[in-house]
Amino acid sequence: MKTETHLYASLSQNLAKLFYAIAASDGHVQQVEIDALKTFINNEWPKPNNNSKPYETIKKQIEKSFDALISKEDHDPNHYFNDFITYKKNNTNLFSEDIINLILKTASAIANSFSSLNKSELIMLAKLEIELKK
Repeated sequence: MKTETHLYASLSQNLAKLFYAIAASDGHVQQVEIDALKTFINNEWPKPNNNSKPYETIKKQIEKSFDALISKEDHDPNHYFNDFITYKKNNTNLFSEDIINLILKTASAIANSFSSLNKSELIMLAKLEIELKK
């Protein structure tokens, strides 16, 4: 059980890094992007039941980790994006088709929430899709 808890915490922290990178790719994280993340994961990610308890744990941890990243002084979105990609490459077994689809939809919701997509967000989303589909 302890290993499973650590696994979910690590996955959540890395997803938060990715979602932060998407939100911060234009140099600023807007409140509307924060709201988009929280709304999307609470409304679109699986609701808690016996089979989706991991998702509920992950959702709460993502929000907590995302908030912590916002309050940090280091705001390099590329650093966090690369951290996520490294994590994904080292933990491919965690990335089912369902979780990949949720990640891509969540990232798109964040990117589209503030003045539609800009060039930096488009580039990051394209890189993300390529990496997740490997």
